[in-house]
Order: sequence, then C-alpha cells, then structure tokens
Amino acid sequence: MYINKINDYNKLLSLNNTITSKDDSVNFTEILKNALNNVNNMQIESEEYKKMLAFGEVDNLHDVTIASEKANIALQITMSIRNKVVEAYKEIMRIQI
Repeated sequence: MYINKINDYNKLLSLNNTITSKDDSVNFTEILKNALNNVNNMQIESEEYKKMLAFGEVDNLHDVTIASEKANIALQITMSIRNKVVEAYKEIMRIQI
C-alpha cells in the first residue's frame, strides 16, 4: 500500500519533469498517451484487487476499496477532461471566419 503511494508520487514527479523540460522531444501526444495508460493501469489494478477479493486472497479490504476509488476518480477526471476538449472543439468549429 505504502509502496503504491510512493510509485504514484514518483509517476507524478516524472510527468511533471516531462512537461516542464525544455527539450523539444516533449510531445503532447506522448503526455496524453502516458496519462491514459496510467488511468488504464489503475483500472486493471482495481480489477485485479476485485478478483483477489472474490477468491479470498486479500487480507486488507481497505486496499481493494482504495484501488477501486482511485480508478473511479481517475476515470471521472479523464471523462471530464474529454468532455471539455470536445466542447472546446465544437466551440472552435462554430467560429465563423
């Protein structure tokens, strides 16, 4: 559990360093792919915890709940960002030149 928090923190630091680096190789597409992969990994981790819980392999129910909520929140944020991007795109398309 504690190790997962450290890994999440390290991922955020590496993403922050990627965004703020002055290297020209930083690409919006790569940042977006990494963010979506992180959300997907959280979903997969949550599903694995649920399977382990169903088979009685989990000692701590809190880990299952935390992983599930973390995946849920990440997915909600991703969907919210997607909706805002689509809304912005539609607004741009309505602009008359």
